Amino acid sequence: MNKFMSSLEKVLMPLAEKIGQNKLLIAIRDGFLVSSPLLIIGSIFLLIANFPIPGWTEFWAQFFGPDWTSNLSHPVAATFDVMTLLAVFGIGYSYAKQTDVDPIASAAVAMVAFFILTPFSIGYTPEGATEAVLVSGIPLGWMGSKGMFVGMITAITSVKLFGAVTKKGWVIKMPDGVPPTVAKSFAALIPSAVVMVVYFIINTLFGLTPYGSVHEFIYKFLQMPLLHLGNSLGAMVIAYIFLHFFWFFGINGGSVVGAVYNPILKILSAENLEAFKAGVEIPNIITGQFQDMFATFGGAGSTLSLLIAMVLICKSKRIKSLGKLSVLPGIFGINEPIIFGLPIMLNPILLVPFVLVPTVNIIITYFCMASGLVPLTNGVQLPWTTPIIFSGFLTTGWQGAVLQVILLILGVFMYMPFIKMLDNQYLKEEEENKEEDLDEDLSFDDLTF
Repeated sequence: MNKFMSSLEKVLMPLAEKIGQNKLLIAIRDGFLVSSPLLIIGSIFLLIANFPIPGWTEFWAQFFGPDWTSNLSHPVAATFDVMTLLAVFGIGYSYAKQTDVDPIASAAVAMVAFFILTPFSIGYTPEGATEAVLVSGIPLGWMGSKGMFVGMITAITSVKLFGAVTKKGWVIKMPDGVPPTVAKSFAALIPSAVVMVVYFIINTLFGLTPYGSVHEFIYKFLQMPLLHLGNSLGAMVIAYIFLHFFWFFGINGGSVVGAVYNPILKILSAENLEAFKAGVEIPNIITGQFQDMFATFGGAGSTLSLLIAMVLICKSKRIKSLGKLSVLPGIFGINEPIIFGLPIMLNPILLVPFVLVPTVNIIITYFCMASGLVPLTNGVQLPWTTPIIFSGFLTTGWQGAVLQVILLILGVFMYMPFIKMLDNQYLKEEEENKEEDLDEDLSFDDLTF
């Protein structure tokens, strides 16, 4: 077992280090954090308009009129319909900081580059007409989830080009005494021009192809295949096995695996939200909400089940005391006290359930949703700290809340034999410590006498 753990550590530790220090992945991860609070607030408006209780809409219509929900749709559109723009700004800013380039200028250049690649035309079918006509305007379809991959690629490449030109010294340097903001503005002039010209050429060349734009090409040949792959049970299970192996070695697996996988989950969630808003069939089983609300309860390893088992069946003072102290944080998804305090990290006794329980949760939830027993997640963004039952109810309805409770109880039984083994080990250690203390006390008494 020790040989296996040592071999695994040699493979995973360098991999985690490379991923964790990769500037591109860090920029994408941190860039999405810019939009997260805004999307959560937009989701609150959406939940108010579509709260999953029978008669909710009709009740409030008595006071605010039959169209009261349409007033709440504006904050939702102002966040979710432009989520790619928020991501472009955030990723551009973050990547510029990683590469020591002016972050504000870089984020602005990234936004402009994205707009250069975006066709300013919208298909519109006038009333009574049979064919759509193109009208000028900013297509919100590409500003939302559909344009996310173009947004990420554009943010990274435009900032990289901007930084390369800047670091070559191709800038206008102002004399001493000029205010710093003015000097920065002129310093960004030539690098910004280079970026805009390059992206103008790219857009022109793609306009000559059958796809018409970069957006159509990336969406068809990159985004859709990756979303299909990410929306599979196999991809989710593999991602979570790696995530938990990283945690087992004390590495934040959510940060490492999430840097690669979370952008795909965000797009899948946004597609579900668009369908939910439109009142049409929700398309995706695997989403960010599937991951946050059903894969794990209480943090990595679904350790809320472990905490319940610790409190119910364990007798050692160490485990019982730690369990009681950790239950409240565990309800809100914070489990570092038992990851490092029990510990789970580098503890081979708990490795099997730590990986197995989330995997079982994922498989059962997937088949419950695929069979129609539980509705698919609606794409509403909830904080990952939302307690179970509430999170299941708000993202899928009462069926999801019931499933969460069932999975939580199942996890308790899966953890029980393993935590009991550890409990027996700690009980033995506590008894030995008592005997040593007693021997020391007796020796001291004899000496005193």
